[in-house]
Amino acid sequence: MSTVGIVTGAGRGMGLACAHRLVDLVDVLLLVDRDPAVAGVVGELTKAGSATVEPFVLDITDVDGVQRLAARVAELGTLRAVAHAAGISPTMADWRRIFAVDLVATAQLAQALRPLTTAGTASVYFASMAPILAIGEPHPTADAALDDPLAPDLLDRIHAALGATVEDSGWAYSWAKRGVQRFAQQEAVRVGPLGGRVCSLSPGIIDTPQGKQEAAEHSSMQALVERTPVGRIGQSEDVADVVAFLLSDQARFVSGIDLLVDGGVAAAVRGPAAAAVR
Repeated sequence: MSTVGIVTGAGRGMGLACAHRLVDLVDVLLLVDRDPAVAGVVGELTKAGSATVEPFVLDITDVDGVQRLAARVAELGTLRAVAHAAGISPTMADWRRIFAVDLVATAQLAQALRPLTTAGTASVYFASMAPILAIGEPHPTADAALDDPLAPDLLDRIHAALGATVEDSGWAYSWAKRGVQRFAQQEAVRVGPLGGRVCSLSPGIIDTPQGKQEAAEHSSMQALVERTPVGRIGQSEDVADVVAFLLSDQARFVSGIDLLVDGGVAAAVRGPAAAAVR
């Protein structure tokens, strides 16, 4: 059977870069994006690799739409690779929407695709370095809420655990992405017996349209770039190369981890060297 790959958020930025790296990994590549303009990148990807490329217009929070996506994969062949890059950042929505898109939709996608998992299926869910920088101490009550992302009362439980501070979109983003990191660990355990692997990936500051929008609102991001040990802002290709490795057979014994792709800035800000400077 044909092998099938999925890239969400495939219309631009890190999602598009991932699509370029997956176009030779699978036989059929589905480009998932809420913007119908995603169809416009089919031509360049078809020229770039050997896969048949197909656009799939979908708001990732649409449960019925996600089920249609899973049905389409089943029609096409065997699920081989998922790069779930779709998401929103703090300036794009309020705290409720951030949890819905970044955490709940990730769990909904995983739930829909789980029955299609077989030997060799690998998935990468995009998280962020934000919780690594922003959340210093364990919070068992909040984490317990995050660990049940499809619960109808998720937002009520998170609000009860964290209080009004979670209504700040930046704080909500950090906690939602922490939830993605934890969910990837859970999902790796669930699909392991089926032959599947799951990891999360936490990008640092990456030069994308979404990243530029955040940087325009938060001057502190430039300070983080300046403290990045590799000495530059990240590029989408820096992330896509790591995603391609995690989805490849070369990473066949890698599952249940979060991989930080930040140029070393978390080490500079939160690591032993930072403590020594303080």
